Amino acid sequence: MNKRFYLPYLLTLSLISACLSDNLDKESADTEYRQEMRLFVQNISAYAKSINPNFLVIPQNGQELVTDTGEPDGIPNLDYLEAIDAVGREDLFYGYKGDNRPTPDRETQYMLSLCMICEQNGVEVLTTDYCSSKSKMLKSYQLNEQQGFISFAADHRNLDNIPSYPNSAYNENANDIDNIAQAKNFLYLLNFEEFDTKQALISSVSDTNYDVIIMDLFFNNDSFTDEEIERLKTKKNGAKRLVVAYMSIGEAEDYRYYWQSHWRVGEPSWLKAENPDWKGNYKVEYWQADWQNIIYGTDNSYLKKVLDASFDGIYLDIIDAFDYFER
Repeated sequence: MNKRFYLPYLLTLSLISACLSDNLDKESADTEYRQEMRLFVQNISAYAKSINPNFLVIPQNGQELVTDTGEPDGIPNLDYLEAIDAVGREDLFYGYKGDNRPTPDRETQYMLSLCMICEQNGVEVLTTDYCSSKSKMLKSYQLNEQQGFISFAADHRNLDNIPSYPNSAYNENANDIDNIAQAKNFLYLLNFEEFDTKQALISSVSDTNYDVIIMDLFFNNDSFTDEEIERLKTKKNGAKRLVVAYMSIGEAEDYRYYWQSHWRVGEPSWLKAENPDWKGNYKVEYWQADWQNIIYGTDNSYLKKVLDASFDGIYLDIIDAFDYFER
């Protein structure tokens, strides 16, 4: 390169870089992270219910989205509340500061107040407490029942087992469960390492009387078929139950079918930092169209695979991803 053009060339590059940086900063500043998550969930709901009107949409955590301010005294966001059928809430009474440890009262009251807004607007609350001693598991069930919540006391944080306590599902019943409001209990089972085969898993779950099963779509990258899910929809006592699929929409997971071998942080541009607590999980700019197209809207989308497998609903995780971007 001719030296007399070199300095202007560098200055031009610097100006372009500065402009790009300013534009990115402005885009970041202009993004309403909470509203973008609300819209994401609402669009997922609209797509799913256009195919199956009875399909359940259950976001986990992120209850701040239910009001305009994220505070219990805020105005309920009815568009969001009307798009969902229930909400999941972890650590309400146990697990917030560590497994088998009571959640601090201040945190419990804050989460509880937002959960009650859901209940007041016809949205059921499903809670998962992480506690392993029998006394605390029983207390968890009792405390949640007092609030009218459907609950599960998980004695393993990895959600890799069917707890041996209590001996049968809490509030076990022989009722057919046609909608989430009828449920008295649920099983949250995501990691299948303890099961040698898919059939072993199906047999173990079929041998329970839980009203709702929340589980992964895949067993060792092999998705469950509609016939297998239909089998799981029958409780041991012969009554019908609901089977709901887990799906993360605030993080990409490098063990999913959609993951590309060349993907790295920043490539694609919406793929962000790895979650330090969960290896292989990466924050995503969930408002970007390319990510949303992976989740719903096409025949190869994650949600369409769930619908094709005859699940009764979807359990959406990392709803609180907005907190990462706000910080």
